[in-house]
Amino acid sequence: MNTYIGIDLGTSSAKFLLVAEDGAILAQNTQSYAVIYPQSGWSEQDPQEWFAAAMRGLEQLLAGQDKSAVRGISFGGQMHGLVALDENGAVIRPCILWNDGRTEQQTAYLNRIIGKETLSACTGNIAFAGFTAPKILWMKQQEPENFKRIAKIMLPKDYLAYRLSGAFCTDYSDASGTLLLDVKNRRWSQKMCDVCGISEQMLPSLHESFAPVGTLRAEIAAALGLSPAVLVCAGAGDNAAAAVGTGVVGEGGCNVSLGTSGTLFVSSRGYREDKVNALHSFCHADGGWHLLGCILSAAGCNVWWTEKVLQTENFDGEQAGLDAFLGKNEVYFLPYMMGERSPHNDVNARSAFLGMRPDTTRGQMTLAVLEGVTFALRDCLEAAKMNGVAPPRTMLCGGGAKSALWRRLVADILHLPVDLPQTEEGPAFGAAMLAMVGCGAYKSVAEAAAAIVRVRETVEPDPAARLYDDRYETFRTFYPALRSAFARM
Repeated sequence: MNTYIGIDLGTSSAKFLLVAEDGAILAQNTQSYAVIYPQSGWSEQDPQEWFAAAMRGLEQLLAGQDKSAVRGISFGGQMHGLVALDENGAVIRPCILWNDGRTEQQTAYLNRIIGKETLSACTGNIAFAGFTAPKILWMKQQEPENFKRIAKIMLPKDYLAYRLSGAFCTDYSDASGTLLLDVKNRRWSQKMCDVCGISEQMLPSLHESFAPVGTLRAEIAAALGLSPAVLVCAGAGDNAAAAVGTGVVGEGGCNVSLGTSGTLFVSSRGYREDKVNALHSFCHADGGWHLLGCILSAAGCNVWWTEKVLQTENFDGEQAGLDAFLGKNEVYFLPYMMGERSPHNDVNARSAFLGMRPDTTRGQMTLAVLEGVTFALRDCLEAAKMNGVAPPRTMLCGGGAKSALWRRLVADILHLPVDLPQTEEGPAFGAAMLAMVGCGAYKSVAEAAAAIVRVRETVEPDPAARLYDDRYETFRTFYPALRSAFARM
């Protein structure tokens, strides 16, 4: 049987899957790399470490496997990062990552001076600090010598495609998060190129996520023992790839991801512009579009609380027995550890515990962290409803989905049935499915999803969970009350 490789280029590590045409996972591994924090609120990575991790991961993935069966490779990747190459294809500076908060001034310039109406007309979105265009402006203003050297601008996963195949390309879903793409018409915006002081020639060619963009370089194929005819497909941004991997394609599908960041993703066959400036209107990997709400810290909050503060890796133990407090917890947590994107668009937002008393327990604070993240996702759902989108149920993926307690909270706080996919490999699995479509194993992403994706469990919302509505309304009052204090901090 033919096999396909899916690569998920994440923030702290890359995941590699070898998947058969029927969706069976034959091999997998994970390769870690460092995040650089040059200043408070900044985050960067060396793209060359991604490539080194990719070669290690692919070599391990293929060990003992039938390499002659591999037909295609594709990607899911962290979005928005600015990878800048010079005319020789060398990396000019470390990649500025999606969760980097240095572009407050550039984001304000785009939204206030260029104007939200102009941005929406050109791209379907307003500026958020994590997007690529504000990073380009920052580099132009703060590192002019580096800016002058730019010959190519690309996104993180596209650097891997470039190194593996030589193709200078991207896909529509990932390009949507640059604030340089006319999302409705699926083309680069000349107006936004002019605003950023770049030419369209600096930007990669645009493709559907499942489109083949090249084949393996001869030296890469030889190093891995693969055929140089193996197709490299464009891939997708991590959220779109995860949605494909959970079968969220076509009209009205919904996926919630509890990864390092958190997302609420609603798919659509047609273009829909966000009218409340809280969500992102992006292209989807299936050839359609989607609305996306993104919170910058989700499972990352729980990792911080459990490992850094409580100094344990016993996540299940810390959550044991906390279901007795559901809907009754007096403690609240704001999950804005890296600032916040949806719906507040505030790089200055911070995390906080509120409502503690002398008898507050460790367990209540643990539960508050999970509830706070889920309340923030409810913010995204409410913004979707304001845009006329009300999904009837949702898929759930990401590391946080392994927690039975957190699955219950998502169902109860969002008031949605929560479906758990049989395969929980997220963007890497979706990337492998995109490679299958690109290689002709399936006619469309929808056909691949129908054939491969299965639901293993559904969590129904508890009818008594309306207790969480009052708590959510209280949660919503905290950020407006603290916003000015966050700015002073």
